[in-house]
Amino acid sequence: MATSLLLSSSFLSSSPLSQSRRLTYARTSCFPYARTSAKLFLKSTHVPSCSFRFCHKIMAGTSIGETEEEGVEPVTVGEDSAAFDLGQQKISSWIYFGGILGVVLFLLDVVWIDNSTGFGKDFIAAVAGVSESHEVVMLILTLIFAIGHSGLASLRDSGEKLIGERAFRVLFAGTSLPLAVSTVVYFINHRYDGLQLWQLQSVPGIHQLVWFSSFVSFFFLYPSTFNLLEVAAVDKPKMHLWETGIMRITRHPQMVGQVIWCIAHTVWIGNSVAVAASIGLIGHHLFGVWNGDRRLASRYGEAFDTVQRRTSIIPFAAILDGRQKLPKDYYKEFLRLPYLSITMLTLGAYLAHPLMQAASFRLHW
Repeated sequence: MATSLLLSSSFLSSSPLSQSRRLTYARTSCFPYARTSAKLFLKSTHVPSCSFRFCHKIMAGTSIGETEEEGVEPVTVGEDSAAFDLGQQKISSWIYFGGILGVVLFLLDVVWIDNSTGFGKDFIAAVAGVSESHEVVMLILTLIFAIGHSGLASLRDSGEKLIGERAFRVLFAGTSLPLAVSTVVYFINHRYDGLQLWQLQSVPGIHQLVWFSSFVSFFFLYPSTFNLLEVAAVDKPKMHLWETGIMRITRHPQMVGQVIWCIAHTVWIGNSVAVAASIGLIGHHLFGVWNGDRRLASRYGEAFDTVQRRTSIIPFAAILDGRQKLPKDYYKEFLRLPYLSITMLTLGAYLAHPLMQAASFRLHW
């Protein structure tokens, strides 16, 4: 999981550039929004430097939104997903992150998880009091989490203006994290309490298929998840417009990964509780598809329209119909530290399943 660094904007000298120098610069320059063609850009005497948020490899005579020529790499208007430059990391920032993580986990345990001091047990009891059906309780818990998570995400722009980016991130995480923990723990504790609909665990190859599907699903994490310093508000949180890496396959990787995970676990468990959990989670992420596009369109306007035209919700659809042109070295966009970390963490989580289950059982939620 990596931090995608956004550099501050600056300007070059306003002295005239030669025609050849302008053409060279136009092919490598960076803009916050690419709304004009490179031909118009060549006439300008003020050239933005490469420290803007969105890097654009502007090809002479090609405007954003125009159809790129055959064999020409399309202009990039979004950010590079999962980019991580070790040389730009500050040890002090990661020490600060470690301290914040420790404080958050301590408070989460005291205020929510510990049955003797926290509110988690009472929260679960209150929701379970609505119905004796584990399926209904599972759906209600998922709905409450969805309202808290997506509701606050929808209020992000106004909330950040009111209390600031870091304070709003603390509010967002402080609300979402306890609700997520409650939902996950309840699912683990009651995943086999529903009506058995099918039993495929003894079918040869099913375990391997479920394991592989679950493993792959974590590679569809939304790239902002990798920005740990922003997640913990060490760096100022930003709403990013990603375009490379997993975003070339699907514009909503988190939804796709969740669908894969839900299908795999529902096939393996095969009962009504798993079905209820999957319906709730998939429904939440489908809403997130609409809500996420709406928020990015509001924030980035024409730049998001360009990314939307080049990408698809359904995996590989934009690639197959020619709207997304993959670079020859596309595989390199996954040969990065965040994905190596995801590989190790996913394998570790699989091996730690017994520990996770034991910890959940002790809570009696």
